[in-house]
Amino acid sequence: MENLAELARIELSEDEKKELLSDMKGILEYVKQIEKINVSVKHSVFDTENCNVWREDLPAVAGETNSREFSKKLIVDQFPDVQDGFLKVKKIL
Repeated sequence: MENLAELARIELSEDEKKELLSDMKGILEYVKQIEKINVSVKHSVFDTENCNVWREDLPAVAGETNSREFSKKLIVDQFPDVQDGFLKVKKIL
């Protein structure tokens, strides 16, 4: 504790040293409990080696229903509150 106080350039009384040492012991005991927890993840859930993660990069066709094109009309039609073609949101102060 004295070494840590010296490194931090703080002066501690004997009572403060004992109190901090007690706090540190509690923290270290808690860390030991956390170290015992098994946090492994099933690898197969995130396995992307056996699947195709790439898509063909094709241009979007205007008017096509499956198009990936984002248009103003598409966004405005899906927004919950619209006025005169503008998206209405709550005022933020």
